[in-house]
Amino acid sequence: MSGSKRDWSGNAKRRDGPKPAQKQVVRNAYTPMFELLRNELDEHHDRRERIVKASRDITALSKKIIFSLQRVRKIESQLPANIQAEVDSRLAEISKLLATLAPEIQGINRYRYSRNLMCLEELVEALTFAHYLKTQTLISHAELSPIVEDLTQKGAVTRDGEVMGDASDTAGNAAEPAEAPTTEDLPTISLTEDDYLYGVFDLTGEMMRFATTSTALTGSMASGQAAGAGGDEPRTIVQDMHELGTFFEMLPVGPESRFQWYKKLEVTRQSVRKVETLGYDRIVRGSERPEGWVPDLSTGDQGQRDELE
Repeated sequence: MSGSKRDWSGNAKRRDGPKPAQKQVVRNAYTPMFELLRNELDEHHDRRERIVKASRDITALSKKIIFSLQRVRKIESQLPANIQAEVDSRLAEISKLLATLAPEIQGINRYRYSRNLMCLEELVEALTFAHYLKTQTLISHAELSPIVEDLTQKGAVTRDGEVMGDASDTAGNAAEPAEAPTTEDLPTISLTEDDYLYGVFDLTGEMMRFATTSTALTGSMASGQAAGAGGDEPRTIVQDMHELGTFFEMLPVGPESRFQWYKKLEVTRQSVRKVETLGYDRIVRGSERPEGWVPDLSTGDQGQRDELE
């Protein structure tokens, strides 16, 4: 219910006479230009909302994949069947979301909305973690980018195997039948180096959690079949964390991403130190610990050093 104007005594004011006629919008040579800018701005906000919504859903599904992978207890070539089924199911959902997201971020829009595409970092984290649990190696950017592109193209294919057209064409009137596009003609999403590196930064945190839980339940540091530098001994996750942390320390930092880079680098250093503490305690004082014991990794560095002394 709309309000009405009142005088000083509280009585509603009445307008005498007819309502004034509304002023017509004055149009001039600049009006079409401003209308075009208005339409472009509205389109930008609508596109951004669609990207944010799809990015939020992809992030949530990627986290669920990571939660499923954290139930793995050892590094081996094949994931348990139930976990692999969960991962495949979530990847199928992500594939459809990537297909709807791809047309929105072609060309310059790929970098224009880069701050709204944090979901790609989460997806990189999930895919690299799954690859590590099966191979005990880090998948490269050149190997991972085609996988994401393939996921995007698979999501654009319907159940009947036909490629979906542009979503904007389905809302209008029926048009003349056109030649169906092939998967090569579909827009894809390519990973940038920043997406890959920041996703691998986050991978170190998941490796630290995996090392903690697997050590507590199996009584030994997680390791694969590959031999380490010393000979027949298999590589452990401590060595992998050492190498990964060392590589990040050696990489140069661009001035435009210095703050975020050093923030993630510090978290990586903490994850490496926690895994080191876990491994050293298992070796140095393992015989003194009860079965299933793991150190309290929530304490600070000083508390960890005091415990080791």
